Amino acid sequence: MTSIRKNRSIYIDTEALSSLALVKAGLISPVDGLMDAKTSEEVNRTKYYKGVPFPFSFVLAPKGRRNEEVIQSLKKGELVDLICEKEKVGELVVDEVFEIDPLERVHNIYGMIDTTHPGVKNTLSRLGSYAVSGKYHVVYPPIDKSILMLKDLLKRNDAKKVTGLMLTANPLNRSHERVIRDTLSRSDLVVLFLRKPFTKEGLSYEIRHNALKLYVDSFLPANKVAIVPFENTYVFAGYNELILDALLVKNYGCDELVVGTNHGGLGLYYDHNEIHTIFNQCENIGLKITTIDEYVYCEVCKTLVSNSTCPHGRHHHIHYNSNSILKLIQSGLIPPTILVRKEISASILASLFPNRVENIQEIYYSLMPSSGLLEDHSDEEFYIKLIELYQTTSLK
Repeated sequence: MTSIRKNRSIYIDTEALSSLALVKAGLISPVDGLMDAKTSEEVNRTKYYKGVPFPFSFVLAPKGRRNEEVIQSLKKGELVDLICEKEKVGELVVDEVFEIDPLERVHNIYGMIDTTHPGVKNTLSRLGSYAVSGKYHVVYPPIDKSILMLKDLLKRNDAKKVTGLMLTANPLNRSHERVIRDTLSRSDLVVLFLRKPFTKEGLSYEIRHNALKLYVDSFLPANKVAIVPFENTYVFAGYNELILDALLVKNYGCDELVVGTNHGGLGLYYDHNEIHTIFNQCENIGLKITTIDEYVYCEVCKTLVSNSTCPHGRHHHIHYNSNSILKLIQSGLIPPTILVRKEISASILASLFPNRVENIQEIYYSLMPSSGLLEDHSDEEFYIKLIELYQTTSLK
């Protein structure tokens, strides 16, 4: 949409646009719009909205001197443009303007006001002191595209049981693969919500998406797994993350959400092998939540096992610590295939370090088995063949 200057403007970032679009598309239902002052206060106090758990109010309060000057002077019924990255992305009809306490809001979201916390710091940097409520519409094609894709897949599959999994896959490892397969074995369709954060930490979304898609397309049954970009805005941050995840998964059409017992949000309620408050709160959402144990590789069992089923001690277990695996990859090292599938490692390394090896074709033909035909080989093929050489077992 091309910006028109006849209306006054409120400037928002992509994270705010995405949040507005998620709500407008009904993906965080029953929340269906911006909350006024009275509703915001009630939601912040009760942690419920229309009988459904919702941990904090949904408001629009963008930071910036120009924004605050405009918002404070808005009149009821006034039409304002919503601008993102110099483009008009929507409009809002003003209902009410009210003051908020940014520190109180971040406390409601994160359960803390520690400004050294990355989430708190990021949210405070983009949160103003004045909120505006009213009916709005926005244009944000990525969310519309995801909804249509999943609706089409559900219709074509006639899926009766649909299960959602939240993944960061930073990077995708063997433990993730095991969880996906186990979930698929008891579902008609598995929806992988791949987190798409608004930060640049870790692997980019594109690299993680390509790796996950490679795994789904190459090693899982066709049309049984869908990948949905999950706009991981501030709405899903903090200690209430699991409740918001459940709402999103439900509104996308899933019957069940699978989470690990080491999930950050679940940890607040997981005690002595029993799940407490989170299950009680999510009953009103109408979604089954299933917990699964952490998977490890046991050097005695010689396979992936859950902590609850393996009789051997932790000193026999290889853990799938994503941060440590990521550090290997970012250092340019190939993770052992016991940690990451060779095709996935090759895909990620080729993206992170394009053209890192000089005369790669010469090295390929001088070291690798070949048919004798001279053909160009990609960086990914080179890494895969190199990993296969590492797997040789006759020489120690």
